[in-house]
Amino acid sequence: MPYRHLSFIDFGARGETGIPWYLPQELLMYRRYVLYPSGCGIIYVISMRDLWCVTMKIKDWLNMGVGLKRWFGLGIVGIGLLIFAIIELIFRRFGEEAYSVYYVYLLILGASTLYVSTAELIKSFMSLVQDGLIHFNMDSREIGSLIHDKKLLVQGPRVVIIGGGTGLSTILKGIKNYTNNITAVVTVADDGGGSGALRDDLGILPPGDIRNCLVALANTEPLMEELMQYRFKDGTLKGQSFGNLFLAAMDGVSDNFEDAVQKMASVLAITGKVLPVTLDNVKIHAVLDNNQLVVGESHIPDVSIKEGARIQRLYIVPEDAEALEDVKNEILRADAIILGPGSLYTSVIPNLLVKGVPEAIKESRGRKIYIANVMTQPGETDGFRVSDHLKALYAHGDIGPLDYVFANDMKIRNDHLRDKYHRMNQFEVEIDYENLKEEPFKLIQGDFIKPRESSVRHDADKLSQKLMEIVLEETLVSDKKRILEYVALSGKLKGKKQ
Repeated sequence: MPYRHLSFIDFGARGETGIPWYLPQELLMYRRYVLYPSGCGIIYVISMRDLWCVTMKIKDWLNMGVGLKRWFGLGIVGIGLLIFAIIELIFRRFGEEAYSVYYVYLLILGASTLYVSTAELIKSFMSLVQDGLIHFNMDSREIGSLIHDKKLLVQGPRVVIIGGGTGLSTILKGIKNYTNNITAVVTVADDGGGSGALRDDLGILPPGDIRNCLVALANTEPLMEELMQYRFKDGTLKGQSFGNLFLAAMDGVSDNFEDAVQKMASVLAITGKVLPVTLDNVKIHAVLDNNQLVVGESHIPDVSIKEGARIQRLYIVPEDAEALEDVKNEILRADAIILGPGSLYTSVIPNLLVKGVPEAIKESRGRKIYIANVMTQPGETDGFRVSDHLKALYAHGDIGPLDYVFANDMKIRNDHLRDKYHRMNQFEVEIDYENLKEEPFKLIQGDFIKPRESSVRHDADKLSQKLMEIVLEETLVSDKKRILEYVALSGKLKGKKQ
């Protein structure tokens, strides 16, 4: 038996295939459309059976307890009060001038009522999105194209990641899938390998960690990335990276190292920003628990192992090294500030020793998150558990309380790989619950590793997805001015889970 049909004519579509704004998105799965020869619009043909299904979905939206009806009704009352008060103030139809104060009061009451109802409607709307009662097709023109074409003024949450080494570049690859507003704050204390050689020869800041971050955020052809990571195999340049040389050359034609980094970022068309934490030529000094002083980031682990002594504290020279203004500003504006992953004493903590960084972190309203390493590191964190990492972090910078701590609780399944790490005196970082239960932060534990044939690393996709869920629920959901960001990020996260 054929179904009766209803037709909706969208005279504003002009040949577009997007569903009209006044129809719920659920119609996307039922629509049948043809283009009028005159080009006046699109006809949507929906069967009565399908329309009943959609109607039932809309009724779910208006269920008691959701709040749409009450706030919508309150908004109408507010509009009515506003209109009545404005008319009376202009024409004074029902009273003398003495009653003007009364109508001003009504005007204020109406405006306040409308403001509150609008704010609560937005919150209720976000709740419906979160609960899955309203769905958005992120490939549609209404939202998807705005996000992907960068037509929104704010493309995503503001995330600052502080660290260095492989850990920083790893997490950047995941975060860039969710937001364009990424700032990588990179340590400049490296004095080993190719970076150390260029630092000694040319007097520039070490380019290695910055190069890795730029490549991680690059939106260029794979060949360009391969070129930037290429290391010469012979001659005087043996072991040196082409990307390091490129950045060193860029420094030679720029006003300063920060300017050189931004120019290289333009060449690679990166997502977000990469900033050296300071332009001062800093050196790390470590004091071991046998009171021996070690100078230079690359020497610290070796001397610590040789002496059988742990790192007691770090400091930098010059001690008054100042953070870049851009670094401090980005931290203050951030929705989330992420410390790590990366070598605790040689990649993460050195940034906290730079004047202005811990102060900005403490002052920022962004969520403060620490990502603990998967494995211990010989000469740095031998025998460290999660709480030991946190003690070292707090001892070197007054950053205020952390909001979240990420820790991996999954053991390495590959016996051969696990034995390989154990032979190098590297072990999984344990979660010591007894020492963490009184801490004010929320512990986020899970399987965050991505084993490879020869190494264990954090899984960038798993980490970044969980991090963005926190930003979504803790920051964007409470800011009604950023509803488009909320909807866009919510849609992306749901798409990743499917």
